[in-house]
Amino acid sequence: MFDGIKKDINAIKERDPAARTTFEVLTLYPGLHAIALHRPAHWLYRNKAFFPARLISQFSRFLTGIEIHPGAKIGRGVLIDHGSGVVIGETAEVGDNCTIYQGVTLGGTGKEKGKRHPTLGKDVLVGSGAKILGPFTIGDGSKVASNAVVLQPLPPGSTAVGVPARVVKVNGKRVQDKLDHVHTPDPVSQEICRLQAEIGRMKKQIEALEAQNGISREQERQG
Repeated sequence: MFDGIKKDINAIKERDPAARTTFEVLTLYPGLHAIALHRPAHWLYRNKAFFPARLISQFSRFLTGIEIHPGAKIGRGVLIDHGSGVVIGETAEVGDNCTIYQGVTLGGTGKEKGKRHPTLGKDVLVGSGAKILGPFTIGDGSKVASNAVVLQPLPPGSTAVGVPARVVKVNGKRVQDKLDHVHTPDPVSQEICRLQAEIGRMKKQIEALEAQNGISREQERQG
């Protein structure tokens, strides 16, 4: 466990220019505190001591503002920078040397059972506010832009942006944009067509009702 903490401290010092000394990192970095508390919580969880595992997890959440389920697997050299609002689900896996910024969610969609949270490969960077939802893998060395919402696997070395996220680069090379800007459906015209069809259907119903009323009146006069 102490060897893991040492690697986590070195990762922070290498990747965060604001980190000056080991003592500063050890005492003032909530991301490090969250991971350090997660290690014993995960050990307890694997040994089926679920309540004390969750107790440590909730204490860590109160202390750091970072919620890591004790069932999640966290690799070595992981940097959770700033960290406030980070949520990592029960079956999530974070590979070695990943970087996760504030507001990130590694969550599920609520539709799966068993493995329902994402797996991050090695050296993955997830920007602030990004959401990765579902039981798929983000390839090694990938980058997820801030506030992106990833709903499907990403190949290694890719860069994903947007809502929902799409791959714009793979291994530093830009991916050709296949979006057809000319034939993109117009939601306004589609809604107008739907309303016209509904008005036509209602007109036919009204005409049928008027015809029935006319026959009824004729029958009344003859009777």
